[in-house]
Amino acid sequence: MLPALSPQRALEMFKNGEVRLIDIRESSEYAEKFIPGARLIPLSAIATQDLKDTSAPDKPLVFFCHSGNRTAKAAERLERLAGSGKAFQIEGGMSAWETAGLPVERGSAPFPLFRQIQIIAGALVLLGVLGSYVWHPLYWIAGFVGAGLIVAGVTGFCGLGVLLSRMP
Repeated sequence: MLPALSPQRALEMFKNGEVRLIDIRESSEYAEKFIPGARLIPLSAIATQDLKDTSAPDKPLVFFCHSGNRTAKAAERLERLAGSGKAFQIEGGMSAWETAGLPVERGSAPFPLFRQIQIIAGALVLLGVLGSYVWHPLYWIAGFVGAGLIVAGVTGFCGLGVLLSRMP
């Protein structure tokens, strides 16, 4: 388990050059808002990246995600990837950092990925229901989207989210 640092303590250590901040959120989340100076290394690709700073390879790493849940779940893996250096996590993640009023820069992402999925799923259901008045088999669109949402809720995998995240 990674030891937790309060957002304030993490900022203090970061400003003093004692640690490196590693943002393990996905690039779509980073595009919305980010901590200035933190390095983005998405958890989905972290195993292929060099986490160490070549000028200070022993500098401890402080990992964070949106709420701290992903970081806590991947703590063992992150600790192993950090190697011989110390590793920490920000308690409460980016949300706690922002709530504490610490520096955050806003990106230019049009909509968060989750909202895009909601908009598209809702539009497809509406199309299926209304379209079935014109051509009856279109109701299957609504059924297909509903089944996809159930699978996403049960498994945590959203095929529509995967498609949207890979679009340019």
